[in-house]
Amino acid sequence: MGKRENRVDQYIANAKPFAKPILDHVRELIHETCPDVVEVMKWSAPHFEYKGEILCAIAGFKEHAAIRLWKAPLMDDPKRLLKDDGSAGNFGKILSMADLPPDKILVLFLKQAMKLNEAGVKVEKRIVKKEMNTDAPDYFMKALKKNKAALKTYEAFSPGNKRDYIVWITEAKSEATRNSRLATAIEWMAEGKTRMWKYKK
Repeated sequence: MGKRENRVDQYIANAKPFAKPILDHVRELIHETCPDVVEVMKWSAPHFEYKGEILCAIAGFKEHAAIRLWKAPLMDDPKRLLKDDGSAGNFGKILSMADLPPDKILVLFLKQAMKLNEAGVKVEKRIVKKEMNTDAPDYFMKALKKNKAALKTYEAFSPGNKRDYIVWITEAKSEATRNSRLATAIEWMAEGKTRMWKYKK
């Protein structure tokens, strides 16, 4: 049988008012779809495991909630409903119940995730190829130099931490997304944060 985690109860109870009904609804839907799911807290957010592997995760941030399907890259998604935009998860930034995908859609993806876990299919870890150019583009450095705190943080970063930001920004599919990520990156670096700070304990 499934297992609920008290820390997930606390996480949802401490979430922003807009996020509580979203997180509650998705949590219950996950349990209804996968009765044997086990709740765990990883990287300071609720995760749901099935057959010993992560099935999905939910999170509530300051202004949005998110759902992440752990094996989304391997799923059948003919209508291209799944996204991958950092903390926005696989369904974009969820600001209210109205932004949630229909239950039947989420259930279909959860069932796919369950089958992948049952089959023991693994998601290959993304490897940045050595030949990939990870030099900071001019517009990136220009923005950094306008913020002394961000520049200082960046210069103190390890090559890996620098690369995390560069890849995230340069892989944006539109100029609007790139500019948004760049602004967020500058803000985070000015606060001394790495790209993956949200997922570290």
